[in-house]
Amino acid sequence: MMRDEKRDRPSGELLGELYRDTSTLLRLEIELLKTEMSQKVSRVGKNVGFLAAGGAVAYAGLLAIIAGVIGVLALVVPVWLSALIVGLVVAGAGGLLVRSGLKTLQQEQLVPQKTLQTLQEDTEWAKDQTK
Repeated sequence: MMRDEKRDRPSGELLGELYRDTSTLLRLEIELLKTEMSQKVSRVGKNVGFLAAGGAVAYAGLLAIIAGVIGVLALVVPVWLSALIVGLVVAGAGGLLVRSGLKTLQQEQLVPQKTLQTLQEDTEWAKDQTK
């Protein structure tokens, strides 16, 4: 019945309606794209923060390990052992942070899947409208 109603209307009116509907659809798709990309960028930013924090903690661990090695060479007393243990613990914690951030970043899909799906649906809708 809907197709019969469209056949009774002038072509110019139908084309105008199609243009308005297509414009509205494109505006909505752009809004969806903005929202989806904003969410993805937010998650990626958080994980980059974990990477930076992990790198800083690992660097602090490296400094402690170096201090331990210096202690061994300079004094050969038990102080080096405590510096080495602390350095290994701090470096291990930093390594875990870096690994966690990298793992999460690798799982993140930056392609806006919802937008692509709705664009495909919109293409099908537009094809149906022109029949």
